[in-house]
Amino acid sequence: MVELTKGYAVTLSEIETTPTDGSTEKCPTAFRYWDSLDTKQVRRARRIVKRVTGGELFPTDRQAHDFCSDLFEGDPVAERFVAEVIRGDVGPKAGRKMLDAALSDGIDSLPDVPDAMAELFAEFETVPDWVQPELVEQGAAIWRRWGTMLFSFAGAETLEIYTEAAVATPLSLAGGYAGDNALRRFLETCRFWIDVSEPGALLTPGSKGRVTALKVRVMHVSVRARVAQHAEWDTEKWGLPISQGYMLLTLLAGSVTPGLALWSLGHQTTPSEIRALLHFQKYMGYLLGVRVRWYPETITDALRLLAMTVASRSYDAGTHGAELIESYPAAFAPRDGHRGLVRLREAYNFRINSVYSAMYMAPGTRSKYTMPAAFPWILIPLVRFPLITGMELARRFVPGFGRVHEKVMLWHRENWYQAQMSGRTAAFDASGALRR
Repeated sequence: MVELTKGYAVTLSEIETTPTDGSTEKCPTAFRYWDSLDTKQVRRARRIVKRVTGGELFPTDRQAHDFCSDLFEGDPVAERFVAEVIRGDVGPKAGRKMLDAALSDGIDSLPDVPDAMAELFAEFETVPDWVQPELVEQGAAIWRRWGTMLFSFAGAETLEIYTEAAVATPLSLAGGYAGDNALRRFLETCRFWIDVSEPGALLTPGSKGRVTALKVRVMHVSVRARVAQHAEWDTEKWGLPISQGYMLLTLLAGSVTPGLALWSLGHQTTPSEIRALLHFQKYMGYLLGVRVRWYPETITDALRLLAMTVASRSYDAGTHGAELIESYPAAFAPRDGHRGLVRLREAYNFRINSVYSAMYMAPGTRSKYTMPAAFPWILIPLVRFPLITGMELARRFVPGFGRVHEKVMLWHRENWYQAQMSGRTAAFDASGALRR
């Protein structure tokens, strides 16, 4: 029995599977990795990869077991804080006020600190020995360099995993990424990406990036608790909502996948830069409460874990997944009452995000949903490719160009964000009730 918040608990059933090495481990039944190993398609793919590369398509069995186990794991330290402070005697309003004060002025500024809060901040403020600051900053600089392209790619690539109920159900129940709320919640996520990638953000106490990271961590606990005790959630099938395993996949979605995929648009990210992104994401994950048994330290291991995830898909999200997938590009459509340049900008954002959704979703997946047309707007990335390639070459080989380029991208992403938010501010609050 794992206590999530005061009054909420989830029983983590010991789901057993017998993998190829003969041992017995727990794994959500909807995560079909071990079953997939016996299929003709997977056996053929493994043989081809072995023949071409000399290596394996998937992680080792031990690594695979660790990942499956992490699909049942949450964030005990932050969960204790929410249970004993936010939902405990202190209460939500006073608890959040204490959290804000500790983040802005330091936890030592508070007169009486609950033990659970002290434990959370002691962990949060301790920089692990494995952290290499230069790699963290290099990874953040790459995110800054990508500008709003990071937002567009991340939004598009996520649509592919919304076919899985383990991912789609918490988002559908919370309602943030569905229907009319999709753009607002996506923009809150963009704010998080901006804050954590500002120069020095992750390693500077009190920075916006660190403040936002801890607020997102606490928000995850609140959503995890309410979804886990909801009648629609099936722990045996899906593990724990917003589990360690799926949080790990989001870190790979911000490092290896864009580092490789954005070459298709002209953005040149070298292998050493992708390794820096992996390290940047690992420390960002640490601040978010990610404590996995195995973290891929190399591009090859990351790709093997991604291949494992692809082989494990159940495509069981049904109408919940469809709503999330179809809501994303539609969220950028021009809003009623907007005219002139504002409407023109919204129309461009709608069309270009429709294109990226088409580019980075598997054709077979996309064909199952009602998605905006990509043609003729697909010509835009084709026309821009030589320009972006030229800028990338100038950044790499012309002294001083990289600094100017970063300043322009920083200005552009902030300008884009403010225009989309229209005066609103990101809340990172999940205290409201589930929508059903």
